Amino acid sequence: MATTSDLRVGTIIKFNGELHTVVSVEHRTPGNLRAFYQVKMRNLINGKMIENRFRSGETVEIERLEQKNFQFLYKDGDNYYFMDNDTYDQIHISEEIVGEQGHFIKGGQNIQINFHDGNPLSMDMPPHVELKVISAPPGVKGNTATNVTKQVTVETGALINAPLFINEGDIIKVDTRTSEYLERVKK
Repeated sequence: MATTSDLRVGTIIKFNGELHTVVSVEHRTPGNLRAFYQVKMRNLINGKMIENRFRSGETVEIERLEQKNFQFLYKDGDNYYFMDNDTYDQIHISEEIVGEQGHFIKGGQNIQINFHDGNPLSMDMPPHVELKVISAPPGVKGNTATNVTKQVTVETGALINAPLFINEGDIIKVDTRTSEYLERVKK
């Protein structure tokens, strides 16, 4: 068992029977009172943020996550199917675990999946992906003086707000965390 002095940003702990990742840790010693640790944590299952005050020296249960590289194969209904790059075994993960990142997964793309006790817990995608624009309405002439955007559809089916100069067939770089257009890729 670890103590509160072992808590660091990014550490995974079991708190109230659920897994949480530590977002911030502050050691406080207020005047003539006992020292404590003020900890902000994000629940790994539902994403909710909570804060808790731990006594100095209190024991905490640190958990380890296993990370493996997988290749995305296809989506069928509410499940995403992946292949282990080492053993070629196939697994499926529900849409709840994949989350909003699923809008940016292309077939054959490598993804890192985090496991806890053999069960998939979360998925880590690269922060930026390059996607081909398959549908873009034409820009209105004379509407380029300001930062006007239009909605374009990319090859994965996601809708992205992009500048007016983006056309069908262009390849754009998209931030997978915020769903924002970053730049046009020249190839």
